[in-house]
Amino acid sequence: MRPAAFIFDMDGVIIDSELLHSRTKLDTCHHFGLPFDEKDLIHYMGRTSDDMFAEVIAREHRDDLRLEDLVSYKREHYLSLILQGEAKPIPGAIDLIRALHQVHIPLALATSSWQKVMDAVLDSFAIRLYFQSVLSGSTLPKSKPDPTIYRLSAERLGVSPQTCMVLEDTKSGVTAAKRAGMYCIGFRSPHSGGQDLSLADRIVDKLSEIVPDKLTL
Repeated sequence: MRPAAFIFDMDGVIIDSELLHSRTKLDTCHHFGLPFDEKDLIHYMGRTSDDMFAEVIAREHRDDLRLEDLVSYKREHYLSLILQGEAKPIPGAIDLIRALHQVHIPLALATSSWQKVMDAVLDSFAIRLYFQSVLSGSTLPKSKPDPTIYRLSAERLGVSPQTCMVLEDTKSGVTAAKRAGMYCIGFRSPHSGGQDLSLADRIVDKLSEIVPDKLTL
């Protein structure tokens, strides 16, 4: 059966974001005087900036720092880089979005990213017009692997979760999609680290492997 809708994650799927995230995390630590070795970033792949900064603050016994200040600084710095054109799309992502649109499969975006970042990416890449629903997890009480963002996306599109196909690049994202009852394609994104995608129904190494007019659930 052909999918009734196709739902995209954003970071690591549409935007090649991990290098930008790493850069802004390091810049944030430097700005607040926190020592951090770049090679240790691998331990925080797939985890939030909140987790990383909280652990570094605790390790360095910096009770004078507030976690929310670091998170806010990192968010604004990351957003500014996107607005300056530093962000690049994942190879094949824009072509896939356009091809799915051309075969009349409704599209949604379900990202854990901050809403301002989501909007900046949609506008920078000129892809907003292709999506019938865009949803930021920052507006929800819980983030992935909680399935709420995917269930809400299906509801917005007016389709059942069982008829949706999702594209994800992280363990938490794949878990969220499967908990929502959706078919999930796991994408081995180039900078997302060694993510466990074993729960996915299918795994691809390149987005060009996804052929819109041949998709079946």
